Amino acid sequence: MSAAAAWRIVEDDLSGAAIRALLEQHFAGMLANSPAGSCHFLDFDGLNAADVTFWSIHDCDALAGCGALRMLDAAHGEIKSMRTADAFLRRGVAAHMLDHIIAEAKARGLGRLSLETGSGAAFAPAIALYRRYGFADCEPFADYQPDPFSRFMTREI
Repeated sequence: MSAAAAWRIVEDDLSGAAIRALLEQHFAGMLANSPAGSCHFLDFDGLNAADVTFWSIHDCDALAGCGALRMLDAAHGEIKSMRTADAFLRRGVAAHMLDHIIAEAKARGLGRLSLETGSGAAFAPAIALYRRYGFADCEPFADYQPDPFSRFMTREI
């Protein structure tokens, strides 16, 4: 990727083989790093729910990653399904997707964005990214319960 302007982010209906494969990898990665009862990823049906907008990010025709925004209420959104394809790790994909989700949340008039991610070492890069974007640890929100395998983060926007 020669320039940030080359990233293309599109609303995605999850019907393509590449995005389905990336999400299957995402699901497997979550289950490999946290107990099943502590994994809170949305499955395909959940990502297609009316309160969720799902995007994929591309470098030309190559799928580079994905992310979603779930509306918790009129003022509060949740970041879901942030994942970078292995071939694009450490190339700014997640930052570009996070910029997009934050901009969309602002455009929708949201005042707060929150997220749940894992607490183990495998999640350290994601946690570092969220901290760079001003997210801070918080108590469980929405229907989440305290869980030693989960980290809850939030920020005003």
